[in-house]
Amino acid sequence: MTNVRVIKPALAALVAAAACVGGLAFSSAQPAQADTYSDLINAQNQHAASVQREAELKQQLAGASQDLANKVLELDDLTNNKIVAAQAKVTQANEDAATAQDEADAASGRLSAAQKDKETLEEQIKQTGKDYDDAHAAVAQLARDEMHGSNASDVMSVVTGATSTQDFVNSMQSRDALSRNEANAASSAANSLSTSKNRGERLAAIEKQIAVLKTQADEKAASAQTAAETAQSERDALDKLRQEGEARRDELSSMIDSLDSQSAKQAAQTVLIASQVDSYNRQFQKEQQDAANRVDTGNQGGTPSTPVTPAPAPAPAPAPAPAPAPAPSVGGQGTSNGDYGNAYTAGQCTYWAYERRRQMGIGTPSYLGNGGDWWRSAPSYGLRVDHNPQVGAALSFLPGQDGADGTWGHVAVVEAVYGDGTFQISEMNWGGPWNMHYRTLTNLGQYWFVH
Repeated sequence: MTNVRVIKPALAALVAAAACVGGLAFSSAQPAQADTYSDLINAQNQHAASVQREAELKQQLAGASQDLANKVLELDDLTNNKIVAAQAKVTQANEDAATAQDEADAASGRLSAAQKDKETLEEQIKQTGKDYDDAHAAVAQLARDEMHGSNASDVMSVVTGATSTQDFVNSMQSRDALSRNEANAASSAANSLSTSKNRGERLAAIEKQIAVLKTQADEKAASAQTAAETAQSERDALDKLRQEGEARRDELSSMIDSLDSQSAKQAAQTVLIASQVDSYNRQFQKEQQDAANRVDTGNQGGTPSTPVTPAPAPAPAPAPAPAPAPAPSVGGQGTSNGDYGNAYTAGQCTYWAYERRRQMGIGTPSYLGNGGDWWRSAPSYGLRVDHNPQVGAALSFLPGQDGADGTWGHVAVVEAVYGDGTFQISEMNWGGPWNMHYRTLTNLGQYWFVH
């Protein structure tokens, strides 16, 4: 049930060669802007890739009606430029809101601690009065302990050790001088430590500190509220863009059959798949947030804090109460044998492959192992495995193949198959858990497909 780790982003060149559309933009792309030099370089590269991608799509759409071609370009720009930029703003706004809330909580904690100190001191004043000096008393006691021990034992030694009245008087005079020395030493030590304040003075200082802390706490709370409202506004803007994308996708889907050119159809279908993948990404992010909120109601969602480290998958084992069999499979694909529900780690590539096939009505065994093991494990469940892509098939990448992890491999789902030998895949855990991605690959008989 363990899944593939992050696909190495160093394969950017390979992805570009495979016509990966993720992150590209079109004519409406703004000039590259950034806060740091590295950000500037990345923005410039993305802008250059946007221009190149726009030219490629226009070439594929040559001959199509201008209105339809514009709809394709607009949907692609919305999916790969505007929504991506809005998502980045949401991420930053969420981080800012979390930081502001942490600062507000810390300020509130400092204020609460000061108020508790005030309550404790007020109780002490009721017992000793405002003039009692804790520091002075403590140092005086320390001086007495260091010089001769307790008062009671010293008085007893003077009384019992005196041989005459004069001896007793002399001893008591010496003791009085010693007491004055103790008081002087205590006062001097307290002053040098800047701690010689009676309880009344300390109470006034704490009340002054509370006033300052309350102002700080109020300011931090207001900043946190503003940051939270900004984050919500950015999330609303992103959701509005995605709703627009869904509407444009539905409109374009109804018009795609009017395209005569195979290349134009492929271009339009590529754009539709990209929009659909973003919709899936939105769906899974919501599921993840809901799951996180069930565990910790204070968590505002987002991706897991730490990626899941893969481990060897357990051997297939029957579940005590199997889930109902999936809907009838299409094209002779899938099986109910070994399908007990999605047992793969959420956010990983195997989780997506199982879930996407389930959406397509294709049953998948729950314990096929890591993505690179599916092609080897699947036949034992009666699944067909070959080198022929088919919509809905799981592509089991061998370890290291096309950027797959060198140990665990990878798995994706075929979304479309084209007449020129290429095919489209969707995949999760591209650069991190829950990250959705898609690529166009060329089939030369090098891939293993699980049907």
